[in-house]
Amino acid sequence: MADHEVPVLIAGGSLVGLTTSLLLAARGVPHMLVEQHRGTAIHPRAASFHQGTMEVFRGVGMQEAVDAAAEREFVQNGAIIAVESLAGRELKYFYRSYNDGVEGLSPTSRLFITQIGLEPLLRDRARELGADHRFATELVHFEQDDDGVTSVIRPRDRGAEQTVRSRYLVAADGAHSPVRKALGIEVNGRGVFADCVTIYFKADVRGMLGDRNLSVVYVNHPELLGFFRFSINADSGFLAVFATIGPDGSRDSNVGENISTEQCAGFVRTALGAGPEFPVEIDNVQRWGAAAGSAARFQDGRVFLVGDAAHVMPPTGGFGGNTGIADAANLAWKLAMVHSGAAGAGLLDTYDPERRPIGHLTSEQAYTRYVLRVDDSLPKNDLMDPLDDASIELGQVYGSDEQPPLEDPRNPTGRPGTRAPHLPLERDGVSISTLDLVRDDFVLLTGSEGQAWRDAAASLAASEGFPLKAHGIAATGPVVDKEDRFTKAYGIGAGGAVLVRPDRVIAWRTADPADDPRGTLEEVMTRQLFR
Repeated sequence: MADHEVPVLIAGGSLVGLTTSLLLAARGVPHMLVEQHRGTAIHPRAASFHQGTMEVFRGVGMQEAVDAAAEREFVQNGAIIAVESLAGRELKYFYRSYNDGVEGLSPTSRLFITQIGLEPLLRDRARELGADHRFATELVHFEQDDDGVTSVIRPRDRGAEQTVRSRYLVAADGAHSPVRKALGIEVNGRGVFADCVTIYFKADVRGMLGDRNLSVVYVNHPELLGFFRFSINADSGFLAVFATIGPDGSRDSNVGENISTEQCAGFVRTALGAGPEFPVEIDNVQRWGAAAGSAARFQDGRVFLVGDAAHVMPPTGGFGGNTGIADAANLAWKLAMVHSGAAGAGLLDTYDPERRPIGHLTSEQAYTRYVLRVDDSLPKNDLMDPLDDASIELGQVYGSDEQPPLEDPRNPTGRPGTRAPHLPLERDGVSISTLDLVRDDFVLLTGSEGQAWRDAAASLAASEGFPLKAHGIAATGPVVDKEDRFTKAYGIGAGGAVLVRPDRVIAWRTADPADDPRGTLEEVMTRQLFR
C-alpha cells in the first residue's frame, strides 16, 4: 500500500511546476509537488513575462501581486536594444518600450520579474489553497499502469523512501528531465549550440545607463556576444555570455569551460565598455547550454511533460518560461475536469497534439532570433523566418493542420482554436475584460439576441451537470459592450454564440440562432468533454 495517495504528483518545483500546482490548487485538485532543491530560485533566471502568462495569473487572482513584485525589481516597460557596449554605440532598438504595439490586446501588460521574485508568490498562494509541497525531496523512480502511477520519493536530508500513488504524473523537472529520459522520449531539434555562462555581478552602472530605461541590452562587441539585465538601482545585474570573438573574427561558443572569476570580471568590463580599473564584484557564475528542441512526445500514458522537460530554447525572445506556463494552463484545467468527473479521460489526450506543435514552433522562433540577433555564424539550414512576437505570444492556434499555426491578435478572427479576444466591457459599473468572464468552467458568450442559447446553457448545467456558464454581451444588460465590438471580434451575429474553454481558447461558435439550441449545445459540450 502506498504511503500517499493523490490525484496528481508534480515532479519539479520551479517556475512551471509551481504554476501547475497553483492552477490545480485553484481548481480544488489535491496534489503533491516534489522538488530536489531546498527552496525556490536563488538565481534570477527567467525575467520576461508576456501578456498570455499574465492572463493566466490574472485568472487566479494573482495579477496585482505579480505586478507589485515586478515594480520592486525593475523599472518596467524599458527598451530592448543592441549595443556594441553599454557605454558605447547603440546598434539597434528591437523595442523602444517593451509593450510597444501590444497595448489594448490584453487586460495585462508584458513585464519583467525574476524567478526569485515570482516563485515565492506562486508557492505561497498554492499552499494557501491546499497544495502539498515537498522541497529537498527527490523523485527516485516511477512506474505507470492502466490505473495510475506509483512513484518512489526520498527526502534529501533524512527519512526513508516513501511511495506515492497518483492517477497522473506531471514532469516539470527541467531540460535534463529524468522523467523524460526514463520514458525514453527523445528531444528533436538543434541541440546544444553554445556553452554559455551567466555572470551575476555588482557594479555601479548608473553613469553608463544615463537616463535610458533599458530592460534587455544585447551586446555585440568585437570581443564577445551576450546580453545584460540590470537591477532597479543599476548597482548590480547579470551578463549572459554566448560566445567570445578572437582577433581574427573567429567565434568560440565554449565560454563556460574552465572560466575564472578574473575572466568573468573582464567580460563584464568589456561588455560595459569600462576600463580595467572599473570596480566589478562577481557574485556567482552559472554555466548552461544554449539549445533548441522539443520532445518527440509530450505525453506517455498518464505522464505529461511541461516546461523545459518538453521543450528547450535559447533566451532570445523570452519565450521559454512563458511557453512552459502555457503548457501548465492547457493541462491543469483538463486534469481538473477529469478528476471531478466532468470530463472523460480522452480530454487529456488533447494535450500533446495541442501543445507539441506550439512548443516546436516557439523553440524554432527563439533559435531564429538567436541566429539573427546574436550569432549569425550558426547553421541557417531550414531557418524559420522570424514571426511577429505578439502573434507568437497571443495568436497560437490549436486544432487543425489546415489552419495557419498563428494569427495576428490585432485582427482576431474568433475562430475555434484561437485565444478569445480581449475586449473592454463593463459589469455592474466595473470595467472588466471578456477574459474575466472565463474562470473554471466553459463559458458561452452570446450577442444581444442570444437568450435562447443562454437558457439552453443554464438548463444543461442544471440537468446534465455540465461545467457551463453563459453571459450575454450587448449595449445594455448585465455585461455591457460600450464600443459595440463583440460580435465582429468573435465572428458571430446578434443571435450567435461562442463557447470558450477554461484556458480562454475558443472551443466552438455559431454565427446564428439554432432551431434546437439545447440539443446543439448538448452535442457540442459532450464532444468537448469526451463524455
